[in-house]
Amino acid sequence: MHIHGTTHVHGPHGINAPHSVHRGQASQQAPAGGPVDRVDISPAAEAAVQAAETGRIRQDLVNQIRAQIAAGTYETPAKLEAALERMLDEIA
Repeated sequence: MHIHGTTHVHGPHGINAPHSVHRGQASQQAPAGGPVDRVDISPAAEAAVQAAETGRIRQDLVNQIRAQIAAGTYETPAKLEAALERMLDEIA
């Protein structure tokens, strides 16, 4: 998006243009001794990806929790206390 002053704004551009690598173009390889990018995925994220891929999401439970949140009954003092305890255990 280009912004020129406060009165002239262009709309959004596609996420694939023009910086994406097009088929037929060779990808650039990093030099042998150069920096290497690395991604670490947490076990919780891996479980979420696996559940999404295998369809093991318990939709009935998701719907039940969504209904409780909408009704304002999901957050209870006991749940907030448990969440606070877990957070304090993690940062301590």
